[in-house]
Amino acid sequence: MITLTDTAAVKVKELLQAEGADDMALRVAVRPGGCSGFSYEMFFDSDIAEDDEQATYGESVKVVVDQASAQLLLGATLDYKDGLNQAGFNIINPNATRSCGCGQSFS
Repeated sequence: MITLTDTAAVKVKELLQAEGADDMALRVAVRPGGCSGFSYEMFFDSDIAEDDEQATYGESVKVVVDQASAQLLLGATLDYKDGLNQAGFNIINPNATRSCGCGQSFS
């Protein structure tokens, strides 16, 4: 299961509140595709399957991951940076053997 840094949890909560979707969860998934084999996908979701892995971060940020993605995200961390050189969400995945230049796909 992926973990969220405190900074990422705060940003996700802000985005949920801005969307008026406090009751939704952040779904993190791995899909086939991208220039390195797999790509990350993140979106707000209210359709939570019985076999999804779930965790809560910060005050009330719920994260869900499907079973297939959970295996590829084991030990991974979702972080958020807001600086001059780097801004946005970043997944640090120890299971990735290589990644592309854009950082959105891995193998």
